[in-house]
This record gives sequence, C-alpha cells and structure tokens, in this order.
Amino acid sequence: MQLLFRIYQRFTWLSLDVVLGSIAGMLFFAKLRHITLDWQEYALLGMAVWCIYTADHLMDARKTNSIEDEDRHHFHLVYQKPLLALMIATGLLGLFWAIRFFGFSRELYFGAGLGIVIMLILLGVRKFAANRVRMKELSSSVFYVIGISWLPWYATPVEDYSWIAVTLTLAYVGLAYLNLIMLSSLDEEKDKRAGFTSIATKIPSEKLSTQIRNLAFVLVACCLLLLVYVNSMYRVYPLLLLIMLLLHYLSFFKSNLTPSQIRIRMELTFAVPLLLLILR
Repeated sequence: MQLLFRIYQRFTWLSLDVVLGSIAGMLFFAKLRHITLDWQEYALLGMAVWCIYTADHLMDARKTNSIEDEDRHHFHLVYQKPLLALMIATGLLGLFWAIRFFGFSRELYFGAGLGIVIMLILLGVRKFAANRVRMKELSSSVFYVIGISWLPWYATPVEDYSWIAVTLTLAYVGLAYLNLIMLSSLDEEKDKRAGFTSIATKIPSEKLSTQIRNLAFVLVACCLLLLVYVNSMYRVYPLLLLIMLLLHYLSFFKSNLTPSQIRIRMELTFAVPLLLLILR
C-alpha cells in the first residue's frame, strides 16, 4: 500500500493528475455543448496543461527557502534539468503537432495565444502576489476553465449558446477556485517555511475555513437549483458538479485524513466527468 502511495505521489508531483482532470473537464464541456472532439485535441490539451503546470512548479522550486524530502518543490528542484528539458521537448512537439492538426487557423492562433497569456499572467501574479493574495488562485481557476472549455465553446454556433451552459461554466470556475484555496490551506505551513505568499499565509486559518465552507455551500445550492430547473437532457451536468463539490467538501473537512490523503482525493475528483463516457 505504501508503494502505491509513493507511486501516486510522484504521479501528482509530475502534475499528471491535473492533466487527467483537464482532459475530463474538456470532455464535460464537449458533451455539454454536444460537440465531438478528436482524440488529438485531448492529447494536445494534456500536453499544454502539463507544460504550464511544470513551468509553474519549476519557478516555485527555484524560490523555495526550505528543502523537504517529501515535497513537490524539492522534487522539482532536484530534477529541474531533466524536467526543463522534457518540458521544452513536450512544448515543441505539441506546437508541431498542433500546426499539423489545425493548420495555421484561428484555433491554432487562439490556443497558442492563450498559452502565452497564461504564462504572462503567472509571471505577473508572482510579482504582485504579496499585495493581491487572491489573485493567483482566482486567475488560475479562470484560465484553467477557459483552457479546458474554449474548444467546445468555439465549435458551438452562437445561436446555440444558453444560460444553462454559461451558468455551469461559471460553477466550474467556482469549483476550480474552491479546490485551489483548499489546497492553499493544506499547504499553509509548507508555504510559510518555503517563504511563499498565498491566500492561506495572509488570511487567518479560521477565517479562511469559514470562507471555504461558505463558498462550498453557495456552489452546492447553485447545483441543486440547476438540478430542479434544467430539463432532463442537461441534468447530468449539475449532478456531476454536485458530486465533485461534495467530494471536495467531505474530504477537506474530514478530520481523520492527512493533508496528502485529502489532496489525492480532491485531485482525483476532477476525473469524475469521465463517467460521461459511460453515461452518454
């Protein structure tokens, strides 16, 4: 069991759980918009997400003030050269593959531009993070959902846009933000030792815990209302979001779990939309 945990720990340190969750998220929005995407589009998304998260972790590792053996920052610090080389190779391969698949089209320009904007935002947030403690989590959640949903939205005719799809997209942003502030709360002590500034290091833990609880209640209420008001064709989507929210809430506030166990459960939650492969 310990061996399996260590294997999965490395899986998460390499951000492969985030890649899986992003692919599941794109499937969620593709099914929501009744769009069929090619497997290559899912693969390209996964490569882009991995490059962005690996770049973020490598920048974090270079800023850390502490070295802990069982720590993501230490892992990226020790293996920064091979990870940097792999990230560059993956990015170049992804760009070449995207050109071959999309051609020099609007999809290519928008996808590449979005990646560049996200990287610039990450750099900007780092510079002003000390004064804007919510900026990193909020901007990351917004751009995460834009990244996994823009292709399904782009492929949908404007006349087929609906308030249901818009509301579910905003709820997904709320879920991503809830996840990030929960993770920040779990990493509070590590961030302090490493010299990082985060929402958890600036807001008292009791106040942040209350804000997490309130946000979770609002999002759950939103999903319950959607379950009541949307027609049966769309009902599975707020149901999946509700399941993801409840798994987050129950994992975070379950006192007998370690931070590592909570993190694993919450990150795996983002794979829940893969159920659409069976349900739809």
